[in-house]
Amino acid sequence: MNGNKKIFKYNMSFYYQSTIIYFIVFVLYVIIRGKFVEDSFTLITKDPIIYFFGFIVFYSIVSLLYNVYKNRHLEISDEEISFVNRFRSKSFRINDIKWIRMSRKRKPFKKSPLRLVGIKFKTRRRPIVLRPSDYENSDELLNFFNELKARIGTR
Repeated sequence: MNGNKKIFKYNMSFYYQSTIIYFIVFVLYVIIRGKFVEDSFTLITKDPIIYFFGFIVFYSIVSLLYNVYKNRHLEISDEEISFVNRFRSKSFRINDIKWIRMSRKRKPFKKSPLRLVGIKFKTRRRPIVLRPSDYENSDELLNFFNELKARIGTR
């Protein structure tokens, strides 16, 4: 909570987990494919799968670093909702909301990570669609949109 603003940071756990898993698979493949000759280890560099795994690990690390640098988050205050990253910020007033639609829960006792929230603003042609599970404190964010939907009185 920052004054009267709530900040929901973008959830980076997927990037961290995928980078770690790709790196572990790369290292395991290199160890399995390498040759142990007379108490020394030699790496087979002509194997195209090593290059493929190396490219995947490199791409995963670059995307992780880019998303950490981008620093995406969602700022919600009493008057507006702001989609912020390092390069720009896009703000929408809460008074300009036409409707809010939420996808349904599939089963009441299960937490559905794929719920979507659609927000239609008067100033935009298309609605903004976001996944609360993409942000930290997703339950709190989902509760905020439920309260906002009830306050606006949309379907």
